[in-house]
Amino acid sequence: MAPILFFLRALMTVCWIAAGLLAELLAFPLLGLRGRQALIQGWSRILLRLCGVRMRRHGRPVLDGPVLWVANHVSWLDIFVIDAVRPTSFIAKSDIRRWPVIGLLVAWAGTLFIDRRQRHAVREAGRQMLGCFERGDAVGLFPEGTTTEGLDVRPFHAGLFEAAAQADVPVQPIALRFLQHGQRTVRFAFVGEQTLVGNLWTLLGARGVEVEAEFLPPLAAGAEGGRAELARRAHQAIAQAVRPRG
Repeated sequence: MAPILFFLRALMTVCWIAAGLLAELLAFPLLGLRGRQALIQGWSRILLRLCGVRMRRHGRPVLDGPVLWVANHVSWLDIFVIDAVRPTSFIAKSDIRRWPVIGLLVAWAGTLFIDRRQRHAVREAGRQMLGCFERGDAVGLFPEGTTTEGLDVRPFHAGLFEAAAQADVPVQPIALRFLQHGQRTVRFAFVGEQTLVGNLWTLLGARGVEVEAEFLPPLAAGAEGGRAELARRAHQAIAQAVRPRG
């Protein structure tokens, strides 16, 4: 049944992706900011359903005003899981922009790409983040800098926390946990040498897939210690929430 399920979901997903790209070309120019955000949010929710992924939200996300959302990074789905809660401008590696299809999608969703090989990349990303905060937007950050299996959290890069500290914007940690049939799993993590096609084959052919997004208590950006302390506290909160208990 897995191949049949894969091809059915893949067909529906491809059609939905095409509809999203068409909406970007035709509808975005006619919509204001709120209209575009509503379109991205609704589109992301349906994408998850078409992929066979059920999302469970826990905690109280900051839904109004500027906020820096900081999450652990497991899959290419992470962006759309968070967008389904509130449309967010993500900071992502420039490599993602070149991914087939997914690169177009995350760009459409408002991702801000950073090329870490460039000397002033972090400074430029920080400038763009400040612009987002001034508009009252949510900005998303995966400070591990790479994906993991999702059962622990790698050290955080603290540089991009500076914009939140400078703008005195709250930092809200988000713990993402992948499950299948109610049990924690690393099966859907996009890590190592796995290709995007291979990850899609595993995901779209599976049943009982869930993603839990736990929105942890926000951290005050004005805390002593600046960006390093913000990064440390966010890391501690997320690590505690994603590590399997028992």
